[in-house]
Amino acid sequence: MMDMCKQHKNQYVIVQLMDGYQMDGIVLDVDDEYVHLAIPADEQYDYVEEDDDEYRNPYGYPGYGYGYGYPGGRFRRLVLPLVGLAALSLIPW
Repeated sequence: MMDMCKQHKNQYVIVQLMDGYQMDGIVLDVDDEYVHLAIPADEQYDYVEEDDDEYRNPYGYPGYGYGYGYPGGRFRRLVLPLVGLAALSLIPW
């Protein structure tokens, strides 16, 4: 999965988690344990919970608040563990 994420770095993808949940975003970075995504800030995902301006995914790893590092706050950054990913598909745009 890490190699697939690296191949699609800076591309718009759909990510499917082990529990079947899907989300779309841009692959920003990949390391040995995590994939960093920029997800649309206007999308409402059930897994995102607000807790002191910090966002957490179902695995308990922190994401970053609205607009982190992006002008206008159109995207927010989400960090997911690679072991939690079931599939990754490229979205043509």
